[in-house]
Amino acid sequence: MWLITLLVLAIGFIIFATAKLKMHAFLALLLTAFAFGVLAGMPLDVVVKSVNDGFGGTIGSIGIVIILGSVIGTFLEKSGGAWRLAEGILKVTGKKNVPLTMSIMGYVVSIPVFCDSGFVILSSLNKALAKRAGVSLAAGAIALSLGLYTTHTMVPPTPGPIAAAGILQADLGLVILWGGIIAALACVAGWIFAVTVAAKVDIAPYKDGEEPTEIPSLDQAPSPLASLLPIFLPIVLIVLKSLSDLPSKPFGAGDVRYVLSFIGQPVVALLLGFGLALFLPKKLEKDMLGNSGWFGQAIINSAIIILITGAGGAFGKVLQNSGIAKLVGETLASMNLGIFLPFLVAAGIKTAQGSSTVAIITAAGLMAPLMTALGFDAPMARALVVVAIGAGAMVVSHANDSFFWVVTQFSNMTPEQGYKLQTLGTLFQGVVAAVAVYVVAAIVL
Repeated sequence: MWLITLLVLAIGFIIFATAKLKMHAFLALLLTAFAFGVLAGMPLDVVVKSVNDGFGGTIGSIGIVIILGSVIGTFLEKSGGAWRLAEGILKVTGKKNVPLTMSIMGYVVSIPVFCDSGFVILSSLNKALAKRAGVSLAAGAIALSLGLYTTHTMVPPTPGPIAAAGILQADLGLVILWGGIIAALACVAGWIFAVTVAAKVDIAPYKDGEEPTEIPSLDQAPSPLASLLPIFLPIVLIVLKSLSDLPSKPFGAGDVRYVLSFIGQPVVALLLGFGLALFLPKKLEKDMLGNSGWFGQAIINSAIIILITGAGGAFGKVLQNSGIAKLVGETLASMNLGIFLPFLVAAGIKTAQGSSTVAIITAAGLMAPLMTALGFDAPMARALVVVAIGAGAMVVSHANDSFFWVVTQFSNMTPEQGYKLQTLGTLFQGVVAAVAVYVVAAIVL
């Protein structure tokens, strides 16, 4: 009970420190990480190692992605490419449908792409759409983040669902089928939350001084194809890598797979996208790549995001190493709750330590020895348990989740707004997904 109480106190302190004391989120997260570890009784050297590993591991996996995504976004915005794309999309969807557009994009993109990378890549387009449509940035941002989350947690080839399917010996085809259906329903729930709740929170697409002072007229902006390629190429390359890594090896095991495995790494894919972004300005000047140019401004803007995201990773790592995830998971696993059991186990672990992938894998490991006793032996039942675990791994995204900080920092949200929108949105979406799994299970099992 002390670890649970400590977690509640830690989250409460982060909210109080950032919202009321106006403390920088990086400092609040770092202090909380150390305090939690010490008060939880972890050895002091383990606390320090957890903070360093969590910060370094998070930065190592997404730091360069954030920088390159920010640079591509800056070149899109300042060249007018983002506005060119926004105009084209709005002509098709209409100004009232920006959140729906971002929800669909998120659902599709996050099947092969990690949600962090997907949000970074699409963030500049979301800002341009919000600006052109004259709507709050919050609606599109939350629609995008929730859309990304649905397939990230429930649809292979994302690593979490694949690992859970392997641990529980579930048929991958059935997991993809039911995961895709339940994720689509959850995505609709996320879109509804975005247009009914997030849209009421007024957030400007750009901070003061962030918006390009001279937005090129559309006749001076790059073509729609040239504007789309820096965003689309990285996504395609990452998708191809995911496909090449499938057990069936659709591209074989030779040189083609070797090359795709390299260029499909998010860092390499975004670096190639940046190469295409260099063709966006009417004339590329050497100052654009200098400290005070477009590149330098993007580096400065991304630095704060990286630091806060890294601190969130440090806090999450301390929680993981404290043993709270195992405690919560084992406590819930002892309860007889039917198909809601895997959902609650994953939700408890996710809320406790932050990582959706860790929550999915840990919950699957806890559920594996219980499958026969709970009557989940049939292939359909095993697949639905995997999807239920994925639904639970969305609940909830808050301060210990690096994705929470990616969403809030790229969307100009305060931490308080993040709790109101991202945290509540993932709770609503996850519960809807759990109910959908329950209904499907009642029909097919």
